Amino acid sequence: MRILLLLSIMLSPTLLWAAEPNPAPADAAAVQSQLRDYYFDAARNGRQDMLKEFIDAGYSLDTRDSSGFTALILAAYHGHREAVQQLISAGADPCAQDKRGNTALMGAIFKGELSIAKDLMNANCSPDQRNNAGQTAAMYAALFQRKDVLDELAAKGADLGARDAVGNGVDNLQRGEFEGAPVR
Repeated sequence: MRILLLLSIMLSPTLLWAAEPNPAPADAAAVQSQLRDYYFDAARNGRQDMLKEFIDAGYSLDTRDSSGFTALILAAYHGHREAVQQLISAGADPCAQDKRGNTALMGAIFKGELSIAKDLMNANCSPDQRNNAGQTAAMYAALFQRKDVLDELAAKGADLGARDAVGNGVDNLQRGEFEGAPVR
């Protein structure tokens, strides 16, 4: 299996350099890039078998792509509940934020992946974690009419009176009323 070979190469530098005494740094960078691509594709497609290989090899589960997405964020966004559970069980950070500050929970709420959102709410993350626009998961739940999720966030202590950077809060978002710039 190609992924096993790449993981072996990546995690055993002597194997990679056995044929070449002075390897070109670009070769190692290319291997790392290819591994990241395989890792993110496995998460995006819910390939638990491939994710297991990365986990077993000790790959850094919180590796990020150019948008700051982790495998957990991608698996949640693409609706792969078992992959989300697998990554969390293996130690992936459920509170990690992408470059916009969005979390796996926010992505799951946005996409309507409510079972995944409920799993992520059981993680030890603040219910009031904010993205770069000051939005919380409760605001996402209100905006996208995810009442069950909003109720669970409230039960976990989410501040339903919080406001984002332009003044939006759970109350006006539930009514479809927006202050300032559109919510993203």
